[in-house]
Amino acid sequence: QVQLVESGGGLVQPGGSLRLSCAASGSIFSINTMGWYRQAPGKQRELVATITRDDKTNYADSVKGRFTISRDNAKNTVYLQMNSLKPEDTAVYFCKMIVVIDTTLRGYNYWGQGTQVTVSS
Repeated sequence: QVQLVESGGGLVQPGGSLRLSCAASGSIFSINTMGWYRQAPGKQRELVATITRDDKTNYADSVKGRFTISRDNAKNTVYLQMNSLKPEDTAVYFCKMIVVIDTTLRGYNYWGQGTQVTVSS
């Protein structure tokens, strides 16, 4: 079994910064792509950013230049540094990892429980 635990959400004023973390634990052989998604009230979950095992990144257009995704493979952790936050960034943020649990090398999707980010004055 694999668990993903997120931290770092909260309330911040427009223009402020937050750093989200998501750590995986359990029966992990390796982790392929890691990513962050978000879901605002009344909207579908959307991709924010992803990072591959060799550090190739991909960002939603709405966050390019403001958010930075990174990972620490030794800690099985992914981070999301969010700068210049806007009210429209308000959402529940979820991490997702494609985890390989054994030598078959098959990857399985795991999600965190979500952490609330609220951008408001």
